[in-house]
Order: sequence, then structure tokens, then C-alpha cells
Amino acid sequence: MDMVKDKNKIYIFNKGGIFLFLLSCSLLFGACSLERRLSSNLDQNFKRSKILNGHHVGFVLFDPVERKTVFEKDANKYFVPASNVKLLTFLTTLKMLGDSVPSLRYIERNDSLIFWGTGDPSFLQSRMKEGHAFDFLKATNRKLFFAPGRYIGPPYGQGWSWDDYNDYYQAEINELPVMDNLIHVKAENGKLQIRPGAFLDCFVIDSVARVKPFNVRRNVTENVFSYPLMSIPDGFSQEIPYKLSVATTLTLLSDTLHKPVGLVRMNMPEDAKTCYNVRTDSLLKEMLQPSDNFIAEQLLLVCSNQLGSDLSTEKTIKQMLRTHLSGLPDSVAWVDGSGLSRMNLLTPRDITTVLDLIYKEINDERRLFSLLPAGGKSGTLKNAYPKTENPYVFGKTGTLSNIHNQSGYVLTKKGKLYIYSFMNNNFVHQTTTIRNEIGRIIREVHEKF
Repeated sequence: MDMVKDKNKIYIFNKGGIFLFLLSCSLLFGACSLERRLSSNLDQNFKRSKILNGHHVGFVLFDPVERKTVFEKDANKYFVPASNVKLLTFLTTLKMLGDSVPSLRYIERNDSLIFWGTGDPSFLQSRMKEGHAFDFLKATNRKLFFAPGRYIGPPYGQGWSWDDYNDYYQAEINELPVMDNLIHVKAENGKLQIRPGAFLDCFVIDSVARVKPFNVRRNVTENVFSYPLMSIPDGFSQEIPYKLSVATTLTLLSDTLHKPVGLVRMNMPEDAKTCYNVRTDSLLKEMLQPSDNFIAEQLLLVCSNQLGSDLSTEKTIKQMLRTHLSGLPDSVAWVDGSGLSRMNLLTPRDITTVLDLIYKEINDERRLFSLLPAGGKSGTLKNAYPKTENPYVFGKTGTLSNIHNQSGYVLTKKGKLYIYSFMNNNFVHQTTTIRNEIGRIIREVHEKF
């Protein structure tokens, strides 16, 4: 076999004839050229952006097929990830739970059914109409007894802001959530409608307060809710975390099931059976698309149910870091499931590695992209990109004061898939300004490459 080269072509001669090797070389050189142009384009975008040059910015664009990084900027620097932490919770759930969410552990003794919580946030969740666990408790003819004690941790995660206790996104953590651990309040015919109704007597008028806009505030330490003596505006609605206690849980269960639920102090035996509630994918979608902090926190407890009798966020995190996340490029500070804590610290290349692991674990783009927010279409990316018939960005945002991150998958017009992480910390611009700049750069990746 002989090979002849000229500056444009490579010819390979053999007995069967002449093979023109030009096509393969063109594809190879074309791919290299594409990557160089993409890297150069991104480099210029970051250098020229007046918006991105005044704060801490980290970026990675990774090709999961070729297994290489196309471009990076401060990819090994640490950032507060905010809700990008939910990507770690996403992977943890995929690795540690099956296709359905364990909701209750239970035993049957004589005429009694004794049950323990798993931390399942889907139990009577306000947006999810499906669910087997409630029907299971409702249908039994045995006397019901709740056995608390599997979770003895604090009601809030490490580093959470204490003064956000009245905000919907910081509901308390426990082993048996009921109705999102929130009270739902809305205006109807000039009056407040309160759900669950068991809290109706906990609402009082504060004749001194003159709050604008109108809102309801809970006492820090107890379930006393006050609102100002003024007209309730039409369309008013609010979700307020209630203060957790075993007594409150028993009251809500009894009130909702329409039958008594007693209390028993008893350790859960190893052979306790499991009652499953909803499909895991359904709950993941409810966490990812609206970026639900409560579901994310509780999911780490549910995962710890797979590891033993005690429910512990810390135990789940340690297990993941020892096993499925042991290959992260940089060590991480990871303390909660939602990203509410500023004690979390991750690098952009950590996050792209997590996204790559998720991509491999699911191994089905249609399923994966249906769970995540879609640019211009759904969830927290709905307003970040133009509305198109076929979305091309699927990912997760993360926002706190002076922090806005976006990480996920981008499909290009040429049919390439890239994984990216775009992190912004310590800026003083409006968040929308940062979001628009992220969108501009990711759109260029989609349109030109």
C-alpha cells in the first residue's frame, strides 16, 4: 500500500483502487477548526463584555461526546452556587432512589398500623394530585399511630437566613411533611381563605400594623399569624411556613384523614415495610422546573432513608462524596439540598462534571430534557431565552442576592450538544442584566456552532 500527499488531499493506493481520504480528514480538521472558532468567540465575548468584567465570573463549555473542554474561564475558582446545588440533589436522587419515592415505613401489629416518615415531600404536596401513601392510610381499618424520631436535626439547613422564616421558599425540614409544610392564604370576597383549615384559629388582626403591601406574618417561635386591619386586596395570595411540632403533624393528619392518629414512641424495626407514593421523575420535575427548595431539602432526607434508620442530610451528602462524586475535579463545600446556604461552594468544572454524570445516568435526552427547565418554554428558564418551537437550552438557574448562575445543556444548530456552567457572584447589576448577558452568549453558541 502506498500513500501520496499533496497540500489538499491524501490519496491511499491499494490493489482495489484509489481511496480518497479527504472526507475523514476534512471532518477531523473541520471539527478542530470549529472548536478553535468557538473558543476564540467565547474568549472575545468575555473580554469585551462590560457587564461581566466587574464581578467574579466562571465558565466551562464541555463536549460530552469528544470528552474534552472546549473553553473555560476561571473554571477552578469557587463560587456560591445557589440553586445549582439542586443538580447535586438531582444526581443523588437518581443514584439512591428507584423509580418511586418511599413515603412511609410501617408495621402492622394486631389492630394497629404504626408508621414512620421518610421525609417524603410529595405526601399531600399541593401541586401533585397523585399519590399512594395518603390513600394507604385512609383505606386501612387499623388504628393509626405515628412514631416520630427518625429526624432529630434542625428545622433549617446550615447557613440559612433566619429572617426568611416567613417566606414560602424556606419551609422547615422534618420527617413527615404535610402539604409542603406551608399554609396557603388567599383573598376571596374580601376575606382570607386559609388552608389547611386547622390553622384558622391561629390568625389574628393586628390593629396597629399598617403594612404595605398587605401581607401576613407569623410569629418567629409559634403558629400565630397576624395581618393588618385594612382592606384585603383582590387577588392576594401568600404561602407561609408553619412552625413544626409533633402535635401539629398529628393534628393535620387527623384533620385530613378524618380519623384519629395517635402517637407512639418506638424505634423503627429493620423489617419495617415501605409504602411508596409517587414516581421519582414526577417529583424531580416538581423540584427542578420551579426550583422548589422544600422538595430539594426533603429529597436528601428521603435518600438517607436508604442508608439506615436515621434521616440525615449530612449522611446523604457524605455518602455521595465518598462514592458517586468522589471523582469531582475540585473538593466541594456542600451543606444543603436546595442551595439556600451561602456555605455551599462549587467550581464551574465541578458542576459540568455533575451534569455529565446526570447525562450518563439517564442516557435518554428526551427524558432528561423533560425534567429540566427549557429555555423560552418552562420553569426558571422560560423568560431567559426567546420562545421557540424547539427549545435549545435545558438547565438549572441559581439565584441569591448578588448571585446568578446558569448551568445545563445547549444544543447547537449544527447538531452538537455541549454542557456548560456559567457562574456569576458578587455583582451589583440587576439580576435580569446578568441573565440577559448569559442568554446572549449561550445563544451565540447555539446559532453559530
